[in-house]
Amino acid sequence: MNSKTVVVTGAGRGIGKAIAITLAKENYDVIVNSRNPEHAHSVANEIKSHGKNAIGVGGDVAKEEDCKKIIEAAINQFNRIDVLVNNAGIQKPIPMNKISVEEWDKVMNVNLRGVFICSREAVKHMLKDGGGSIINISSVHQVIPKPLYVHYASSKGGLNMLTKTMALELARHNIRVNAVAPGAVATDMNKEILDNQDKMKEVNELVPMGRIGKAEEVANAVIFLASDSASYITGTTLFVDGGLTLYPSYGIELKEGSEEFH
Repeated sequence: MNSKTVVVTGAGRGIGKAIAITLAKENYDVIVNSRNPEHAHSVANEIKSHGKNAIGVGGDVAKEEDCKKIIEAAINQFNRIDVLVNNAGIQKPIPMNKISVEEWDKVMNVNLRGVFICSREAVKHMLKDGGGSIINISSVHQVIPKPLYVHYASSKGGLNMLTKTMALELARHNIRVNAVAPGAVATDMNKEILDNQDKMKEVNELVPMGRIGKAEEVANAVIFLASDSASYITGTTLFVDGGLTLYPSYGIELKEGSEEFH
């Protein structure tokens, strides 16, 4: 079986790293992008140590020239791009009345603008090659408001509509566009919570399944959407959240054996 080529942005650590490594195991040639070149090359070297093909590409998706460089790396190295995973994303808690225009633009430029530019550049090649798959890593906060993160939640809400609109426009060209929306996931970004038992308890109680997720569980959803098994799926968001989007805090506790459980 011939390898396919995938570009994963923001893959220097966390969910992006798990996606890159998992796709490599599925016989994909991987372009590993990170804003930190050392992180990108480290992940690429880890993949290559297992006999798979990968190259690291430093670049900030907030910059148009870097987006173009990342996509061109796939063409120059592997002659094609079959899958683009727009994973790069940032967030920072700030009260909405204290968010500067610069902070707003910083989040939007990475989380939304960068996704558009990378997708635009990838689509130019996918059109020539007869199709492809774009997978945007969103968040449960594309539908659940997140106080102190109005810029982040707004960017993910916009990403939801970007995903749907690109999917509709590109469907006739055999280019599928979907999103994966993680809930609470154990990554470096959540280290403050992971290292605090009380905070971990609070988060776990919010999740119907009673635990936070693993980066590999998000990666498995990406594998599915990238594969031929999802060949008739486009314009949808797959939530990987342990049921978090079911708004458990608004319901009543159902205990096994109670009348409500039958």
